[in-house]
Amino acid sequence: MHAPVSALSPFQLPVFRRVWIASVGSNFGSLIQSVGAAWLMLELTHRADLVALVQTSTALPVVMFALLGGAMADNLDRRRVMLAAQLLMLATSVALAFCAWMGWLSPWLLLAFTFLLGCGGSLNAPAWQASVQDMVPRSHVPAAVALNSMGFNIARSTGPALGGAIVATAGAAAAFAINAISYLGLITVLWRWHPDREPRLLPRERLGSAMAAGLRYVALSPWIRTILLRSIAFGIGAGAVLALLPLVASRLLDGGAWEYGLLLGAFGLGAVVAALGSTALRARFDTEHIVRGASIGSAVSLWAAAYSNAFALSALAMLGAGMGWVMALSTFNISAQLSAPRWVVARVLALYQMAAFGGLAIGSSLWGWVARGQGLDVALYCAGAALALSAVLGRWLPLQPSEDRDLDPLRQYREPETAVPVQPRTGPVVVTVEWIIDEDDVVPFLQAMAERRRIRRRDGAHQWALLRDLHEPTIWIERFKTATWLDYLRHSTRITRDDAAIPERLRALHRGDGPPRVHRLIERSTSRLPWTPSGPPELDEPPRDPARDL
Repeated sequence: MHAPVSALSPFQLPVFRRVWIASVGSNFGSLIQSVGAAWLMLELTHRADLVALVQTSTALPVVMFALLGGAMADNLDRRRVMLAAQLLMLATSVALAFCAWMGWLSPWLLLAFTFLLGCGGSLNAPAWQASVQDMVPRSHVPAAVALNSMGFNIARSTGPALGGAIVATAGAAAAFAINAISYLGLITVLWRWHPDREPRLLPRERLGSAMAAGLRYVALSPWIRTILLRSIAFGIGAGAVLALLPLVASRLLDGGAWEYGLLLGAFGLGAVVAALGSTALRARFDTEHIVRGASIGSAVSLWAAAYSNAFALSALAMLGAGMGWVMALSTFNISAQLSAPRWVVARVLALYQMAAFGGLAIGSSLWGWVARGQGLDVALYCAGAALALSAVLGRWLPLQPSEDRDLDPLRQYREPETAVPVQPRTGPVVVTVEWIIDEDDVVPFLQAMAERRRIRRRDGAHQWALLRDLHEPTIWIERFKTATWLDYLRHSTRITRDDAAIPERLRALHRGDGPPRVHRLIERSTSRLPWTPSGPPELDEPPRDPARDL
């Protein structure tokens, strides 16, 4: 029997423990850097729009490059991708600290540096999240994701206050230097970590094709689409929490930076409590009910913050908001991670990250606009209503449990032998499968084929069609195409054990002698005659003029 998984079980694994500690240190450095950059921009310009652009320049690369980072993480060594991203951010931080120390920074140069740091983060995040399954067993993944979220929120609850103290006493250059130093621990841990790698059976995909494959996989995976839509819906409402928190401290509570820091600390404490209790909750409730509870709890917290003019109640509301935030977003992350096979998991996580960040960005802007025009309390009440509606959305788009799905490859696919020589780039390849189906079995056959079509297209097939013989009505032909022979081999290796029920159902309906007949064909053009080494083949007679036959 497997030992029970507790909230802290991943810490028993040395690799995860070391990487987690180093990541928390790096998160502290990043948050200290963000405070230093915002404060320095204020000193340089005294313009609110440019100060806001500091956060935009950090978040924009997530939307622009996260999918690229996911494609790199799925096709390259994830450890090396993380190392490259960390080294990029280290070099950028060193250059930023040096320029700040020398007084060379202009507003646009500062934005350029923060944009580069955001690029490094967007390349690092998909590889980091996908590497969780390289560090811990699948059964430990939910607890590991919750601990990662907890670590970030520990840093977020105290990092900005620490950054403010550093900037106030030593200046922005010191904050940038501390951020540079914070990368060294994680780089050292990653350098020493050498995970076992499964041998690669096929060549890597080109990055453009890999990105398209990730988009196609998500588009044709209903359960993953649901995760992304629900995360956007939650993010729109939850975006009000941190975006309006400074206003809550200053306008509703008549406080200042001290009260804001304490409210942020209450939010972080709630996140830690939620992470520690997440394993127990998942043992009692399914994924959908956890997300609904987190959404409703977050809504109640925002309504309480809007109603309150007492610090204690507001802090309690932020405690609940932090708990709901982590429970919902970590559950979405876990569901996305466990709903994708290893060959595409980083791209799926990158698209999830883009959806979640997109929802939070939309919500932050929307509720800020509402607060400016209608008042802070109206914005908080409306954001809470949006969170409640995101919970109701679960009636039509429920999250499916993913822990019990087996997404390992169905079998080690062997390249079929061919009488005609083929190369990886040979193509297009057309595949037909001949099925013999009794009339009484046509309806279940069509139902199974509808799912077969989705799986084929999801894994890379094009122009899928199902044909019925007009003279022999029991004969059905399944037909699809891939661009090259290599694409066909990739398609054939991507079917998972969880998909195996569909081929088994179809084979049970097949009435032919032996398995269905499979034909693999290469399309050939007839527009030109083939050339021989000595030139074009000689014709027995000159070509006729078509006009003479009219």
